[in-house]
Amino acid sequence: MKVVILNGGSRSGKPSLARRLQDALPSPWWRFSIDDLIGAMPDAMLNGEGGIELGSDGSVRSGDAFRSLESAWMHGIAEMARRGARVIVEEAFVSGPAARERWQASLEGLAVLWVGIFCDPAVVAARERERGDRIAGMAAAQAEAVHVGMTYDVMVDTSEASP
Repeated sequence: MKVVILNGGSRSGKPSLARRLQDALPSPWWRFSIDDLIGAMPDAMLNGEGGIELGSDGSVRSGDAFRSLESAWMHGIAEMARRGARVIVEEAFVSGPAARERWQASLEGLAVLWVGIFCDPAVVAARERERGDRIAGMAAAQAEAVHVGMTYDVMVDTSEASP
């Protein structure tokens, strides 16, 4: 296995699970998050033309400029894996199966484990309120939506059990 893709909504526990995997796996694994990509974008692309639009209801829409950067990021991570790195990616497939298809195209020829991270919408909403660093409603909106039309090799529920 070269790549593990963790797909789950906001506040589902992806970073915690990724860190536990890093601790448990016998060889070194890199960990990357969609939040890394978003955090590295120019500020003008947040809620700007072609970038990412964060709706007041917690929705997320992406434009062409973001898709271009996202493609480069995905292909870069895939190239790292092709050169021997083992990689865990924390994602939220807010664009549904199209997001997985973009990853599959980038990761073609690599062994990938697809992991669905599930968490009850009420639980992620409570986590969101506790942390206070996301748009209210984002976690609950994504909790089930990111899994529509998906198939996984492994499914994890973090509603009651910690990663």
